[in-house]
Amino acid sequence: MLRAVNRVLLGIAGLVLVVLGGSVLAVGLGLDPPSWWIHDGRHDVLLSDADRTRWRDEDWWWPAVIAALAVILLLALWWLAAVLRRRRLAEVLVDTGDGESALLRGRAVEGVLAGEAGDLDGVERAQVRLTGRRTGPRTRMRLVLEPHADPGDTLHLLTTRALAHARDSAGLAALPSEVRLRAAKHRAERVN
Repeated sequence: MLRAVNRVLLGIAGLVLVVLGGSVLAVGLGLDPPSWWIHDGRHDVLLSDADRTRWRDEDWWWPAVIAALAVILLLALWWLAAVLRRRRLAEVLVDTGDGESALLRGRAVEGVLAGEAGDLDGVERAQVRLTGRRTGPRTRMRLVLEPHADPGDTLHLLTTRALAHARDSAGLAALPSEVRLRAAKHRAERVN
């Protein structure tokens, strides 16, 4: 959902900037604007002295302006943090046991874990995403189960085999996982 909100906000902001900038450029180059437009001609200013000083003597004006700017700043910072936050873990820090450490690529761990989960009985397809920190990774798994699969048995096999192998091979004390199970949808076929 955040990706959709990001695209919509970027699209709206870009459209507003293009329309306003293009109109200012067009009026500056000598194009006659319509009568309802915000400036009248080439030498017109966007804000006159009267517009800029109209609310200056009101007691509520400056606190309202500062509050509005603070809200806009907080929203912009939230948006920037949401955009820059990584969705995937790039690497996992592994303790080698000799006082040193090694780095495993996150995509490699995801691929191995997805392959091992996909090989389990009753699993048609598996997708794995590694999140969290490199010293404490988490997994998000989506399994598509075959029609004959028992979800409880499949989940038990997943935790005792694939997740246990990943946890042990990376030398992690724990590997928290979120697993979403879904049944495979097969189209009906005509039998003659």
